[in-house]
Amino acid sequence: MLEKLEKRFNENMKFHSNLTWNDVAKKIDDVVLKKIKYMEETGGEPDVIDYNGKIMYVDTCNESPLGRRSLCYDEEALNSRKANKPLSSAMREAELHNVELLDEEEYKFLQTLGDFDTKSTSWIKTPKDIRNLGGAIFGDKKYGRTFIYHNGAESYYSNIGFRVKVEL
Repeated sequence: MLEKLEKRFNENMKFHSNLTWNDVAKKIDDVVLKKIKYMEETGGEPDVIDYNGKIMYVDTCNESPLGRRSLCYDEEALNSRKANKPLSSAMREAELHNVELLDEEEYKFLQTLGDFDTKSTSWIKTPKDIRNLGGAIFGDKKYGRTFIYHNGAESYYSNIGFRVKVEL
């Protein structure tokens, strides 16, 4: 796994031009590696970014990870569905695997590094004031711009997944 991460790191220096692999490798312990492995196994293609001085692994796959789609936003939303419930929620899956959804600013920053979610969308960690009103937010990139949308948290579609981060 570490060899794969190092190879990806070296192939995508635009994500972390001020870091070396040695800077990153010494911060990866067994706990972090388990989280990154989950990201990889679900299709996230995790790589390192430097976000405002925070070094973190994020999903850098072109589209929302295939292994993390067709989920509503959180448990409250899942429990509110009367019919056609998805198998789980984005927040439940993130909590089970000790990873965090990207917040709106992190998602927007990721989009400055490339064109992600041009055919899919990704749930974003939703502020409490929006969630308390029954909503949740998600984003994508179309026409060269990043868009942030809203929907009912209980919604789920085959092309909406979620991207996560692991801070080092």
